[in-house]
Order: sequence, then structure tokens, then C-alpha cells
Amino acid sequence: MSEILCQWLNQELKVSQTVSPKSFAKAFSSGYLIGEVLHKFALQDDFADFSESRISSAKLNNFSRLEPTLHLLGVQFDQNVAHNIITEKPGAATKLLYQLYIALQRKKKGVQTGVEMPTVQPLMSTKVQNMKSEAFRDQRLSRRRQNEIMAKIQAAIIQIPKPASDRTLKILDTQKLMKKKREAEDVANEIKKFEALIKKDLQAKESASKTSLDTAGQTTTDLLNTYSDDDYIKKIQKRLEEDAFAREQREKRRRRLLMDQLIAHEAQEEAYREEQLINRLMRQSQQERRIAVQLMHVRHEKEVLWQNRIFREKQYEERRLKDFQDALDREAALARQAKIDFEEQALRDKEIHEQIAMERAQARYKKHYSICAEILDQILDLSTKVADYRLLTNNLIPYKLMHDWKELFFHGKPIYEQASLRHLPTKLSAEHLVELEKRNLLDNNDYEEYKNMVGEWALPEEMVENVPPSNNCILGHVIHRLIESSLPPQVEPTEPELPSFAIKGCLLGKTFSGKTTALKALEKSFPIQVLSIDTLVQEAIQAFHDNESVSGAQGLQKAPEEKALPVRQKSGKETQACTSSPEDVQDVSLAEALPKREDKTRLDTDARKTAKAEEVVVSDSFSELTVRAQLGAKSERLLKKGKSISDILLVSIMVNAINQIPIHKGWILDGFPMTLNQAELLEEALTGYNRSLIELQGKKSQTSTLAVDPTASKEVPRPPSAFDFVMLLDISDNSSLNRMNDIMAEAFSSDAPHEDINQRVAAKNKGTDEDQNLRDQIQHRIVGFLDNWPSLEQWFTEPENILIKINAEVDKQSLCQKVKEMFMTELMKKENKVKKKLEEKEAERKEEVSLTEKTSLPPPPPPPPEPEKEKDVHLPQERSKTPAAKGKQASEPPHGNREPLQEGKGKKSETSLKRKGSPRGKSLGGKIPLKKSPAESTDVSPVPVVPAPSKPGSEEWVYVNEPIPEEIPSFLVPYWKLIESSYINSIKTVLRQLREGQHTVFAYLYDIRTSFQQFLRRPDHKQDFVSQWQADFNSLPDDLWDDEETKAELHQRVNDLRDRLWDICDARKEEAEQERLDIINESWLQDSMGIAMNHFFSLMQAEMNRFQDTKRFLQDYYRAMECKIPMDDTKRLTRVPLVQLDSKDILESQFRIPLVPRRSISPESALSKPKTKSILKGKIDYTLESVELNFEANEKMVMDTWQQSSLAISHMVAAEIHQRLMEEEKENQPADTKEKPPQAAANKKVKKEPPPLPPQPKKKKEDKKGKGKSPPMAEAAPVVVPAEETEEVEVKNELKLKIKEEHLAALQFEEIATQFRLELIKVKALAFLEELVIKAVDVYRLMEKWLGERYLNEMASVEKLTGVARYHIETSTKIQNELYLDQEDFFINGDIKVFPDPPPPVRPPPVEKEENSTLTIKQLDSLRDQFLDIAPKGIIGNKAFADILLDLVTLNLGTNSFPSSWMHLTQPELQELASLLVTNSESVDWRKFLLVAALPWPIPLEEELLETLQRFKALDVEQLGTITYEQYKQAGLWFTGDEDIKIPENPLEPLPFNRQEHLIEFFFRLFADCEKDPPQLDYTQMLLYFACHPDSTEGVYRALSVAIGTHVFQPIEMPNPVAEKTSSLTDMSPIEEYPELEDNFMSEERELQEDGEEKEEELPENANTEMISMQTLLRVFRGGNEVLDANRFANHQKIENIYLENFIKVFQDLGSKNLEPVEVAVLLKHPFIQDLISSYPDYKIPRRFYLACS
Repeated sequence: MSEILCQWLNQELKVSQTVSPKSFAKAFSSGYLIGEVLHKFALQDDFADFSESRISSAKLNNFSRLEPTLHLLGVQFDQNVAHNIITEKPGAATKLLYQLYIALQRKKKGVQTGVEMPTVQPLMSTKVQNMKSEAFRDQRLSRRRQNEIMAKIQAAIIQIPKPASDRTLKILDTQKLMKKKREAEDVANEIKKFEALIKKDLQAKESASKTSLDTAGQTTTDLLNTYSDDDYIKKIQKRLEEDAFAREQREKRRRRLLMDQLIAHEAQEEAYREEQLINRLMRQSQQERRIAVQLMHVRHEKEVLWQNRIFREKQYEERRLKDFQDALDREAALARQAKIDFEEQALRDKEIHEQIAMERAQARYKKHYSICAEILDQILDLSTKVADYRLLTNNLIPYKLMHDWKELFFHGKPIYEQASLRHLPTKLSAEHLVELEKRNLLDNNDYEEYKNMVGEWALPEEMVENVPPSNNCILGHVIHRLIESSLPPQVEPTEPELPSFAIKGCLLGKTFSGKTTALKALEKSFPIQVLSIDTLVQEAIQAFHDNESVSGAQGLQKAPEEKALPVRQKSGKETQACTSSPEDVQDVSLAEALPKREDKTRLDTDARKTAKAEEVVVSDSFSELTVRAQLGAKSERLLKKGKSISDILLVSIMVNAINQIPIHKGWILDGFPMTLNQAELLEEALTGYNRSLIELQGKKSQTSTLAVDPTASKEVPRPPSAFDFVMLLDISDNSSLNRMNDIMAEAFSSDAPHEDINQRVAAKNKGTDEDQNLRDQIQHRIVGFLDNWPSLEQWFTEPENILIKINAEVDKQSLCQKVKEMFMTELMKKENKVKKKLEEKEAERKEEVSLTEKTSLPPPPPPPPEPEKEKDVHLPQERSKTPAAKGKQASEPPHGNREPLQEGKGKKSETSLKRKGSPRGKSLGGKIPLKKSPAESTDVSPVPVVPAPSKPGSEEWVYVNEPIPEEIPSFLVPYWKLIESSYINSIKTVLRQLREGQHTVFAYLYDIRTSFQQFLRRPDHKQDFVSQWQADFNSLPDDLWDDEETKAELHQRVNDLRDRLWDICDARKEEAEQERLDIINESWLQDSMGIAMNHFFSLMQAEMNRFQDTKRFLQDYYRAMECKIPMDDTKRLTRVPLVQLDSKDILESQFRIPLVPRRSISPESALSKPKTKSILKGKIDYTLESVELNFEANEKMVMDTWQQSSLAISHMVAAEIHQRLMEEEKENQPADTKEKPPQAAANKKVKKEPPPLPPQPKKKKEDKKGKGKSPPMAEAAPVVVPAEETEEVEVKNELKLKIKEEHLAALQFEEIATQFRLELIKVKALAFLEELVIKAVDVYRLMEKWLGERYLNEMASVEKLTGVARYHIETSTKIQNELYLDQEDFFINGDIKVFPDPPPPVRPPPVEKEENSTLTIKQLDSLRDQFLDIAPKGIIGNKAFADILLDLVTLNLGTNSFPSSWMHLTQPELQELASLLVTNSESVDWRKFLLVAALPWPIPLEEELLETLQRFKALDVEQLGTITYEQYKQAGLWFTGDEDIKIPENPLEPLPFNRQEHLIEFFFRLFADCEKDPPQLDYTQMLLYFACHPDSTEGVYRALSVAIGTHVFQPIEMPNPVAEKTSSLTDMSPIEEYPELEDNFMSEERELQEDGEEKEEELPENANTEMISMQTLLRVFRGGNEVLDANRFANHQKIENIYLENFIKVFQDLGSKNLEPVEVAVLLKHPFIQDLISSYPDYKIPRRFYLACS
């Protein structure tokens, strides 16, 4: 309260001392501030007597003066209050001030101010003290009386116990109340009945009055009608009855009212009597009085309490209702705000999604654009490359080049070279890598063409018939067997014997696509298990928290645990499945380490054992947990770190859950897998197959090898899919967002109401947090799905399309129904598939049973050993055909413990000592697969008893698969890889050199062509001689041109010039021929042919090396199979000699490869040799004969080299056959001591050295036997078997014979293939050399052609020059243009003249001619000058004007001031002319005269005038109203001077005169102020002159439009003055003088009338709303100007505008007191203005001039 009072005192009243709550009592203790407050309200007139002092006398004075005023205000104030304030008692001053504040506010509202207060105050100031004392005395007396009364009441009050409630009294009271209510209701009912009767009476009276009015007009006969009398009587009776009834009712009411009054009076009397009785009783005794007072007081208190309680309950109820309503309003407001926020958030989410979608679209567009740009760049590169090589190859691009470019283009490689590969740096750049990829691509293509003999290596026609088989089947079988022997055995994953009918699938889709809803409905309808990865992760973590431990049977759970934790090794070549051991779990970042361990190599076994030993104690407790709990521990550890769970961990959790499901029960995954990596890991974990590795094996199986085993399967088996079906619930992004918003809105609206508002708000806050998390994740989920789905879609559709797309943008029931239908379809497919597999297995089982029955039959007795032999032969083959080894290539690294290559080489000599067992013993290390696949079992067919003879390598041939020592595969497999790699690399290198050499050939041939052309175009000095001759010819004197001797001399000079020029041509021809010979005799062609031959010889060498290495490979293999020691072949390999390119003498021993010196044939020696073959067609050219002879020598060298290579191969084959024969002869010799059989030697484990091999026989030349005769030689060696040998020896001999036959067949096949390839290389080498020579010869012949053509052209140009010179000699004319003779071109240069032309004639200036009495520009300028001197202001007297014209006409005297037709004008005619142009009765505007005299010029329309005005104003930046000549020319008028002027052909004839252009310049001179520098033009004034019109009214409106700047419309009520003024116009200017214009005039009048009517019809609503000022109006209506008389001595007089006073009056009439601008429409309605417009003549032009112009 004190703060409110302080604020009131300090801010509103602004007392002299600042009051604060702390110093409140002290500030008011003196009473001064209280007086100041009263003084401010004009209630304390004696405030000047107040003192601010704090002494007691001052305080007593102040309070004594305040006391009466406070009492008058009704404020309680006495000595005690004053004492408390003076002593600064707390709260005393605050209470007094508060009472004072309330009183003042009340008085203020009652408008009782200081003026009215004196009426209340005492009249005499001298009686103030007496009144004060009387007031105190009266107050004391009244207080004493009150105290006495209260004491009496208190004494009379006796505490009487509360009487018991008497029910009879209450019943009587209620009966009385009911009786009163019933009486009140009866009275109310009677009153209603009475009011209804009154209404009926009123209606009856109204109807009676109406009927009386209607019947008043009836006739007397109607009144006398008897029937009407009866009605009247009946009505009277009825009225009487109603009146009687009304009287009765009124009487009843009166009686009732009297009764009520009587009852009330009786009740009042009763109360009065009761009161009197009470008073009497009260008077009886004091005790009764006290009791009455007490009862009254108690009753009063009870009533007050009851009312207070009712009031308080009412307040409580109102407060509760208000609080409840406030809570409802608050909840409604919060709900509305939440709804608004929800909608805004939904809009923001959509905007964010649209932005993300736009960014994705932009990214796709950029990617697509970059791809298109890259493709376009490659197309441009290809086009430019083709264009470049069209220049190099003369539009003949070879097929090979175009093929290579297309390959680069299709593989996306740049066609142009990015970096040089000649000197590669240590660190390769990106450009070098690209070039290496390009080179490898082209090398591979070239090698494939060479290997398959297609493209450039296609077979010629003569070799097509003798094509050998493309594959050596025996060699392929040997290689396949060796590779399989070197690989460790691999166990194929076993398949269940009985396939399960359980269906497996997954349901994918975006967030809110309905996956969970559909799966719930599916789970209710079918016996399947739905697995959700989120639920499984939560269960795993909960299992870890619950310490879920393993049951007693740990051994039984090992397999599921290992299967549940698959880890794929991504090293690129191998796959490993590792389980999660306890040591992995103890790692802090174990889940992160799982993917990292995939890239690590295996640890050493010792280190691994020590690590395990250290961690066994730690992991004991953890290992007791189940797999699910362990996985949950890993997941929780990652989640606590804020990281996501790895894919491997998620797949492990999922696989563990799948393993817990029974086999017969199907399962479906909910939204898993989500990424391609998860799909790969899940498939590998469930099926055991790695699709990427299988694809890699398939690619490796398709790689090119030199020999392929046809019996080995090349097809890689397709891995089974982990799912039977995959369903995609397809939904758009917007639908997903809308579903999220709908779900959140439904959850928001369906919240259960809480009793406590705080709980409800807390629940809502929790829900909003979850919703916010969902909102935050929805965008990332959608984007993640869009990013991962293309790869997942490809994964689920490529090997086998198991993907099913379902449109999920439907309601729940339809979606669930669709999913159920699709699931039923897939379930039926799975059942049919399983039944089909069962049927196939049953058929296979029956077939196997039948085969076993057939094989169980006893064999025929004659040849018993055959089945055993066949069995022994087939056993290794069957064992080698395991499914795990199918498709394996030699490039794959070995998996088992294999010996390296060096170790195999070191143990090559001991192979015979390490043989284990007999040929029927173990093979492949004794490891045999436990089970064969059905395909293998079907491949093995029963061997017939007597096999038909078959050729080695054919399909019927049974290969010898005898066991070989274990060291042989470890040595021969790397050896064969080395053979393959060296052969392929050699072939690729040679083909690359040939390919690059082809580019060099094209470049060289192009260079020599261009250099020879440049040589032919070398400058000559013929032009110098020609220029000197032309100068001498033109310098001949003119008088000697016609002299015959001079002409003869000139002809002789021409002959000398011709001979000299011919000599120059002959010398240049000889130099060109010598240059051509030098080019031909260069050693480039021979070097190129030598390099090419070396390349082809290198190909032959590669084939020779391959054959020799293959021969040694086969020899070692078959000798190992025969248990013989490999031969140590120390002989050097056969080398193909190369061509020595340089002529240095180098010893042959310095080279590994022999060199053959190249023999080049000179042209001299070529003439003496006879021609055997000619590749040169056409005319014989002896300069190219050496080229042909060199080609023949190279051809012979190629043929010799091929023959030597072919013969060397035949010798090697023959030597191998001879060696076989020698060994057989040696073995067949009878021995004295028999060797022990190999089986016994193997059992005793005795290692014996084999007998030493005989020395290697030298190669013997066969008697030129063909290739086909070598196999019969092998077959001709019979094996003699003695009769006394045992059966085993026979089998052994047969086996040896078969090995020999197979070995020789493989060797002969290689011989045939090598011989064929050597012959193909020979053919291609000869074709290549021939093509190279033909290209060079074509270039040489092209040079010869260019040389001859150029020589002939030069001679012809000299002849042309001679002809031109002789022509000018005969015609005796000089040669002005330069004669130009440049090499083979001769022409006369028209741009260069040896002497200048004569100057052309000067065209005279244009001259204006007089036409039709029109004044020329010159005449107009002379008149302007004269008038400007006489009347500079433009106004001249009428008489003076006529006199000046008369003087000019009569006193012309050669001045030519007027046209000739004007010279006949008389003085009356001149006066009439002046009257036509008169402005008023005494003056003429000579500018208007000159303007009319300058006709014809284009008459402007009003729109053209306004447009011209706007252009002038746009250039008038300072808004001065004037412009210069430059601005005038820039703006232009409504017409231009650009006319179609025909330039005369005669240069002496002047140009036509452009009158309009000169008129534009004349108008500026006419209206400009020439006194200023530069001259200034008032453009508005000039345009006012051009506003003139034959109709004066139209002219005035045109002038007003120009002055205002906008179009002014004529009012509708304005009469058209054209018809009225026709007579005056005709009087003024008779039309009879111009009869030809009469028709034009009448038509013009009609057009003007029609225009006026159209303007009246087209008058817009807001017409003439512009404002016009007095100055503008005076400028339009020029009533007075300076008038200069013709007499130069006349006085100057100033005449004011005659319309000024009238205009002022008009403006005042229109309400413009201070002459402010008025509206045009208002101004035009004034009568004076209308009369002035209709009669103003200054803007009228004579009609005949106007018509003549128009």
C-alpha cells in the first residue's frame, strides 16, 4: 500500500519532497506534505501559513489547520491520530493518507472541487477554533452514547442454549408457503383468462365495426329483410350474454382482489398485534427484554452467517467454474497450438523432403550430365581422330585402326594419348595408368584375334580347308589333372537329403509402407515366424542383462553358434567363416574389429595359442552365456559408444534367431536386409556360398588358356538363394510422410485424458519427444532406402528373379489381402518345386539301383583283366572330378601345403625314389571325396568289355591317369604357367609393336608427302623478271607505241622473258626429280621392312618356344607317369634368326639370337637381274625397280626362315619319336636278371636309381616325310610280348603302349598346330610387306604426278603471260594492273595498279527548283531574315505586311525573293492574303505566314504532336522549355528527311534536293531565338503553331492538348461549328479559285463531321481531368503582344492580354480564389471559354492551303 501511495504522491501529485516507503512516517510527521496534498486539490487555502520546520509548534500549527479540512472530507482525524503521526508511529501516516486518498478520489468522481468546497467550509475564519472544539465535544458525546448502548446490549445478552428445531413449526411454515403459492398460481390463471376474454371482446368489436361499415351502404330494402333482423337480434343477444359474463368475471376479480387485500390487511394486523404483544411482553420484565435482544441478535447473526456462507459457496462455485473453464480454454488453446505446430512441422518436413529430392535429382542430373559430357568428348575425340587420319591416309583409314578406336570408345577410354609410356616414372600418374589400361585392352584384343585367327589374322582362302583343331584335348587333360592334383581337396557343402517345405522370404519397403501391419495379418493366417531386426537386437541385449547362460549340452550348440556368427573375408580371393570366440568379445571395440579382421592376414599358430592361453581365464564367465547374450553384449557396447551396430553383428543376430526356428516352420524377415552388404552376408551365412567369389571363378574359367580339357565342366554352379521370395511394398515418399503425419495426428487426438493436468502435459511432452525423433529419422530412412534399393533390386533379380513388387498406396485391408495372395502363390510355387526335386531324386536313385544291378553281373571270362584296368584308369579321373575343383584355373593360389617352385626343381632328380605304392595305389595324396554329386554319378558310364579302338584325344579315348609322384605337379604347374605367360606376353609385345609401327608408317608417308609438296611450292624469282619487264614496258614514251620497230623490239623482249622463265621451270623440275629420288633412295622403306620382318620372326620364335616348352612339359609328365627320371635336356632351344638392320660387323657369338645380314639391291645391279615377279602395276618406272627387287629379297628371306622353322619342328618331333623307339628297344632286350616288380620295391621302401639313360641322339634328317607320316611311325613300333610273361606284365605293357600312343598323339597335335601357325605368320608377313611396299610406291608415284602436273602448269602460265603481253603490244596500251606470276598461277591483280587512275569528276551540289509556285528554302530564309529585322517578336501590322509584300513583288530586281507566279499578284490580292493570316484587326503573325508559305509539308495529327512534345521534354532535362539544335535533331519531328532519292548514274549530274530535310532545319531557324548563344528553341511555342487546323475549334483544342501535354476531348454539348462557318470560309477564301479542290473540301467536311460524331460517342468517363493554370491558358490564347509597325520610327507600346481580366473572372467563378489551376472539364463548361473557343481565329489555317498540302 505504501508503494501505491508513494507512486501517487511522487508521480501524479509531484509533491515537493520525494517520498519513499522507508521514510514515509518521517516525511509526514510535520503535516506539511499533507497540507500540500490538500492544497494541490484546492482544499487548503491557508497553505501559505504551513511551516516545513519539525519543531513542535510548527507541527501543532500544521495539524490544527488540517483538522477542519479533513473532517469536511470525512476523514477520521483526532488528537490520537495527530499524536501517532507526530511521534512517527508505524502505519499511522499510511492509514491517514490512504483515507485521504479514498476521500479525494470520491470527491473527484463527484466533481466536488475547490470552488464548491467553500460552501461547506465555515464562513467566518475567526470561529475556526470554536468549531473545532465543538466538533471534538460532539464527537466525544456521540462516542460516549455508542459505548453506553453497546454496554447495555452486552449486559442484556445472555448465553442461552440453542433451542431444538421444532418440526411442527417447519411443517406449518411450509404449508403456509404452499398455500400462498397455490393462491398466487390461481390469481395468475384468472388474470390470463381475463386477458383472453378482453382480447376476444376487442376482436368482436373490431369485426362488428367492420361489418357495420360494410352494411352502412346497403339499401333500405336490405335493412327491412326479415332474415337480417333475426341475425341482428341474435347478435344483440350474444353481446348481452358476453357483457353479462364479463361483468361477472370483473365482479369476481374485484371480489378476489378485495379478499386479497383483506387477507393482507389481516396479516398486517396480525403482525402488528404480534409486535404489540411482543412489546407488551418485552415491557413486562427486563429479563424478557434481554432475551428478545439476544434472540434478535442471534437471528441476525444467523442470517448474516447464512448469507455469508451462501455468498462464499457461490464464490467458490464461480471460482471452480472459472478455473475449470480456464483449464478447458487453456487445453483448447494448447490443442490448437499443437495442431498448428503439427501442421507447420508437416509442411517443413515436406519442404525438407522436397529439397532432398531436388538435391538427389540434381545429383542424378549432374551424374547423367557428366556421363553425357564424357561420351560427347569421346565422340568428338573419335571424330577428330578420324579426321586427322583421313589427312594422314588420304581418306583411306584402315579397318584395324578404326576397330581399335571403336574398342577404346566402347570401353570409355580416351582415344588421344594422355602420357608417354616410353619412359615410365617410378610413381605412375593417373594418365600413365589410363594409357596402360588402353595398351592392355588393345593387346588383349590383338591376342584374341591372333589366337582365334579372326580379323587381321583371318585365314586366307588357301588355308581354310587345312585348319587343324583349335584345342589339344590331351594337353588340356594333362594340365587339368596337374592343377587338380596341386589343389587341396575341398568338401562341398552337403545338402539335406529331404528338402524342406518351409518357406523363406523377406518383406521390404520404406518407412510406414505397411510392412509390420501386413506381416501381423500374415502371421495370424499362416504358421510362419516373423523376425524383426529391431526386436531381435532388443531381445539380445535383454538376454545379456538377464545373464542367459548355455544349457548343459554345449557340444550340441557349437554348430549353431559357429553358423550364427559368419564372417566373410574380403581379401578378394578367399573366404573364411570364423566364429565369435570369447577372445573377440573381451576386446573393447570388438564389433568394430570384426570387419577389420577380414582384411588382416592369418596370425601365426604360436602367437594365436599364446593369446588364447592368456585370455582363457578372462573369458570363462563370458563363454557361459548363450550366443544371443554374447551378441547382445557386443551390440550394447557399440550403442553405448554412440556407434551403429555393424552389418556382421546384425546378420549374426538374425542368423542365430533363424537357427532357433524349427525346420518345418517358415519365416519372413521384416525390413531386413537393408543394404547390399547385409544381403551378401546373410546369403553367405544361410547358404554357405559367396556369389562374388563364384562369379570371379566363372570369369577365371572363361579366361583364355592355351589348352582346355573338354571333359572338365566349365560352368560354375549357380548358388542357391537365401530367400524363396522378396516382397517390396512400393510407396511414394509423400505417401510415407503423409502416413507418418496421420499416425502422429491419430495418436495425438486419441490420448487418454488425465485427471491431473500436469500428468497430461508430461505425457504429451513425452509423446512429442518420440514424435520428434520419428520426424528426425524419417528423412534419413527414406534417403537411405532410396540409396540402397537399386543395388538390392539388382541383387534380388539378377540370378533368379524372386522380387515381387506390390503397390502399397492402398488401405490396410487391401494391402493385407494382396500380401496374403502373393504369399499363397509363393507357397504353392515352393511346394511344387520341392515335389519336383523329390521326384528327380527318386528317379536318380532308381537309375543308380539299375546301374548297380547291371554292374553286379559277372563279367565274361575271356578277358578278365580289362575291367580292372579300366577301373584303374578311371579311378583317378573320377576322383579328380569333384565339384569343388570345377572351374578352378591355374591362376588361383593353392590352399594346401604345397612345395614352392624352387623346392620342386631341387627335387626333380629324386622323383623316382619317392613313388608310393603301385599304379593302383593312392592318387592325389590318397584323399578321396566322400560323396559325389549327381552330375558326377551320371557322367560315369559302364565300360564295355571289349572297347572299340579309338584315336587319342577323341571323345571315346580313355586317358591314362596313372598316379604320378607328388613332386611332379608342384614343378610342372608353375612351369606351364610360365610357358603360357611368356607365350602370351611375347605375342602381345610383337602385336603391339606391329600396331604402333603402323602409326609410324602413316605418319612418315604423310610427312614425305607434305614435305615434297612444300618443296614444290618453294619460292621462285619469276615474278621479279615479270615486274621488271612490266615496268620497262609501261615506261615506253607515248609517241613510240605505234612504231613498228618498237613493237618488234617489244616482241623480242617478250620472247627473251619467256625463254628465261622456261629455263627457271626446267631447273625447278630437275631439282624436284632429284628430291624425289633422294626420298626413294632413303633407307626408311628397307628399315621398316626389316623391322616388320623381325616382328614376324619374333612371332615365329614365340611359336617355336611354345612348341619346345610344350614338348618338354609332355615329356616330363609322361616319363613321370612311367616312373622314369625326367631327362636333363642341356641342348639349347632353336632360335629363329633376325634381320640385322645396321651394317656393322659384329660377331655372331655376341648374340643369343643369330642375325642375318640384310642385302639391299642398288638400282645399278637391279638393271642386270631378270624380273621374276612384279608388284608394280602400270607404266614401268625404273626409279622404283630397286624397291621391287628389295621386296623380292625380303620375301625370299621370309620364305627361307619359315622353311627353316618348319623343318626344325619336324626334326624335333622325329627325334622324340626316335628316342621313344630307342627306349622301347632297350627295354625289350632280354635281361639275365629280372628286376623286382615295382610293388615289391614300394613295399620294401627301397630306393633304387634307374639305369643311366643313353646319350641323346642327334637329330636325323628325315627323307622329307610329311607331317602326317609321323603317327604311323609311332604305330609301326610293335611291342613283342613273350608268351611266358605273366598277366601283370601284359597289363603293364599295354599301359606303356597307351602312354606312348597318347604322348606321341599330343606331340603330333602340337606339331600340326605350330606348323599351321608358322605358315599363317609367313602368309601375313608377306602380305604386310607387300602392303607396305604398295603404300610407299603409291606415295612415290603421287610425287611424280605432282611434279609433272606442276611443270605443265608453270609452262602454261608462262604462255598466258606471253599472250597478255603480246595483246597489249598490238593494241598499244599500257598494262595498268600488276601481272602476277607465282609458280604455276598467273593472273592480273586488279587490287594493285602500277600507276594511278585519273581523278573522277566532282558531282555538283543539289539545287532546289521552283515547282508549282512553292517558295524555296532559300526564299523562305530571305523572307525570315527581312521579317526578323522588321518585327523580331513575330507580329507585324496588317498594312505594313501588305506593303512589304508589295515592295518585294514590284521591286524584285533580280533578288528572286518570290516565285515567278507570285510576281503577278496585285495589291488587293496581297491584302486578301494578309486578311487570311490576320490575328486581330491590326496585326499579322509573319511566322504563321512563312509556315503556310512553306507548304507542302506533312500536316501532323494531334497524337504526333504530343509524341513530339514528349520527345522534346525527355531531352529537356532541366525543364527550361527550350532545347538546342543538337537536341532538336536528336528528337526529330513527326516526319523525317529520309526520302527515296535516286542517285543519278551520271557523275556530272547533281543529286536531287531533299526538301523535307531542309524544312526541318528551316523550322528550327524560324522559331528559335537566335539572340542566344547557342540558339534556343521554345518547342511548346513551335508546336502551338503546328496545331493550326482548318477548323478553328479543332485548332484550339489541338493547342490546348499541346499546352497541357495530354489529349483534350471536346465536350458533347459543344456544337460542331464546321457547317456554320462554311459560308464565312467560302467568303474568305473562295473555292471557285480552286475548282479541283471542291470535292476534297466537301469530303473533308464530311470526315470532320464523322470524326466529331465518333469523338462524341467515344468520350471516356475520366476525360479532361487534367489541371490547367492561368499561364498555360494565356499562352494558348494570345490576346496581346508587342506590335512593331512597319515604320521603324514608330513608338513601342505594350498591350496587355485582353483576355487576362476575363480569365481571372472565369477562375474566380470556378472557385479558384487565388487563381489555382482548375480542371479542364470544368473550365470548358464555362460560357466565356466556350464562346472564346468557338470564335478564336489564331489557330485556323486557310482551308485551301490545308487541302493543297493534304
